Amino acid sequence: MPTNEQRRKAAKRKLERQIERRAERARRRRQRLAIIAVGAVVAVLAAGIAIYIATRPSDTVASPAAAASGACTYTPDGQASRPVQTPDPNPARTGVVGLTLQTSQGAIPLTLDRAQAPCAVNAVTSLAQQGFYNDTPCHRLTTGEGLKVLQCGDPSGTGSGGPGFRYAEEPPANLAPSPLGQGAANYARGLVAMAKTSQPDTTGSQFFLVYADSALPPQYTVVGRIAPEGLAVLDKVAAGGTDNSNGDGDGKPRTAVQIQQAQVQP
Repeated sequence: MPTNEQRRKAAKRKLERQIERRAERARRRRQRLAIIAVGAVVAVLAAGIAIYIATRPSDTVASPAAAASGACTYTPDGQASRPVQTPDPNPARTGVVGLTLQTSQGAIPLTLDRAQAPCAVNAVTSLAQQGFYNDTPCHRLTTGEGLKVLQCGDPSGTGSGGPGFRYAEEPPANLAPSPLGQGAANYARGLVAMAKTSQPDTTGSQFFLVYADSALPPQYTVVGRIAPEGLAVLDKVAAGGTDNSNGDGDGKPRTAVQIQQAQVQP
């Protein structure tokens, strides 16, 4: 028969396990800066398309450059994961910017298009120049049907960190429909797009690199493209799979990717 001391120790162990489980659940919730809800791809697509259809103009769709013809608005939003200055609200709106992510798995060169998303390209470039992305992990890899991306840009590595400001999305107007249907857009292999929450005007520092065609509501700002040598790095990381910590096919990449330096080319 267990003694009082044994019962106290058993109760203590049980409480510690409960606390650990609660902490793990809370950690997973914090990781979910949603590109799409885990395990509910079709439902999220349907909701996103319903919002898109309800809010878009009935006759014409403005180009991203036209929609962003005014000054960019960068709204303060919580504590920055690293101290940075807010970007210039009046960025250049033409031309391209080269940005190379020097990672632990190899270089991932990107070409960012100002005309396509001037406010987002301006923010990403400013953050890179301030060292915000240096020594940061790519914290999320998705491998499920319809969503195949590597997500980066959060120095905290939790998926909930950001630059201390947010800004409006610059939705792409030229994406092809996804073969998966539901009115989703095809974010094709090689695109770079900005992550956001389920709420509007919540783009920040996080971005995702599309290594295979993915179906998403056309709400995520496309900022540029990945060079072939960068896609080779992503293919290697994707082949290693995910740890499924956010659900089947969604979690941290098993082949860890650390952005050592984000270098802007003039």
